[in-house]
Amino acid sequence: MQKIGYLGPEGSYSFIAVKKMCPDAEHIAYWSFALVISSLISGQTDGVVVPIENSLNGGVMQNIDLLQYTEGICAVEEYTVKIDHRLVTKEGADLNNIKRIFSHSQALEQCSAYLKKHFPSAQLCSAPSTAGSLDMISEITDAGIAGAHLKREGLVFSENNIADDENNYTHFLLVRRGGVPENARTSKIYFSFTCLNKAGELVRVLERVFKNGFNMTKLQSRPIKNTPEAYRFFIETEGDYSSTKVKFALADIRANCAEFKLLGCY
Repeated sequence: MQKIGYLGPEGSYSFIAVKKMCPDAEHIAYWSFALVISSLISGQTDGVVVPIENSLNGGVMQNIDLLQYTEGICAVEEYTVKIDHRLVTKEGADLNNIKRIFSHSQALEQCSAYLKKHFPSAQLCSAPSTAGSLDMISEITDAGIAGAHLKREGLVFSENNIADDENNYTHFLLVRRGGVPENARTSKIYFSFTCLNKAGELVRVLERVFKNGFNMTKLQSRPIKNTPEAYRFFIETEGDYSSTKVKFALADIRANCAEFKLLGCY
């Protein structure tokens, strides 16, 4: 049986994704994204599921960096989970007396407008995951933010989603060791690149994307570590990697970049 790692504990949004993407695998929880990726590199797991982008917060930069700077891994499958954040308190809690609110930093950001309006004086405390925040609610003045699918005796969940936008989705990737199989039939291709710091260089690369018929579904930039005023660009396009035409197109784009890395095909 394959072993698939995810950011735990059981019940987290990553757990929902891993159950859908790898239902027949053994699911192993880790307490940080760095440990999730390390488990893959060390061979403790055969694959890992990590969030890569949220519709409210944008890219999950820690995981984009891990995918970029870790050699010998690539994304092979995608899945989208609808996020439904609820405020969680102890039974009998007075919402006017909440002093601390625990959750993953991404969830705190996704509910920032609600928290600012209803709990302007509360201390916002980062937790390893949304599900893990439930274990941190120890006082009657504590609260957490976790998924509506979680239920626990002694805790009360708000009736409504408290996210700043109800249309809140997180995009997950299944990442495995090795490269993309040459005959892999895919719908999307994800790669990164850098270009020379000269006028028109970025446009020249993007022109190659356009002229090769790729439809971009995502374009992001990210500062390069330890290199001031330098950026790496991340592009997701539609495309079937098994197509010879697509491979030639990627080679053409690569030839016009200073650096190029294929991050995944799924």
